[in-house]
Amino acid sequence: MTATILVVEDERKIRDLVRSYLEREGFQVVTTPSGAEALTLAESTRPELVILDLRLPDVPGEEVARELRSRSQVPILMLTARSGGEDRIRGFELGADDYVTKPFSPRELVLRVQAILRRGHGDADVGEPVSFGDGELVLDDSRRLATIRGQAVTLTPTEWALLAALARFPGRVYSRFELVNRARGYEFEGYERTIDSHVKNLRRKIERDPHSPRIVETVLGVGYRLGLPRDG
Repeated sequence: MTATILVVEDERKIRDLVRSYLEREGFQVVTTPSGAEALTLAESTRPELVILDLRLPDVPGEEVARELRSRSQVPILMLTARSGGEDRIRGFELGADDYVTKPFSPRELVLRVQAILRRGHGDADVGEPVSFGDGELVLDDSRRLATIRGQAVTLTPTEWALLAALARFPGRVYSRFELVNRARGYEFEGYERTIDSHVKNLRRKIERDPHSPRIVETVLGVGYRLGLPRDG
């Protein structure tokens, strides 16, 4: 089935350029220059991914991202002229899966879209669910489903990829650089500290106390590890 991409961008030239490159790769593309219309289109078209400009004429892109994330876990790729480290962190804390700054390479944008969709839908080895910590955490790779203390938790593709990477070798410490590459699915030369924002979002969903985590543990000065042993 062809994936639908919603492109929210107020500059017509950029909007048309992105549409052209995505359609060339076989995607179905829906576009709008309006943040308000984007929320309506997200409900009616159910896109597999949203490319979102942060500077929109009606509703700020941050508000659009916040509202989209409150409704679903649709992957969000932010497209913006803001390139500062703090801007990246705010974007990821809002639940973005990736962050591309203008000017950008349309081909690279397409590759990032494909990488995000792979994380969410495919390229996984189908096998039996694996449990950790006497069943506190169960990961079902075939369905990309995480269950925490018996309750299913909805994760973004990046959050899933991050948790799955940590669970591959419980107890092993992964550096931020390792995790940002594993979570994105391609070599990413960028701001490694943005992985902290994804970890923060993940902890909100899976930890009893996000301020005292025991599933995704911090190893000061190094990175992160899964704190639960694999069962069996």
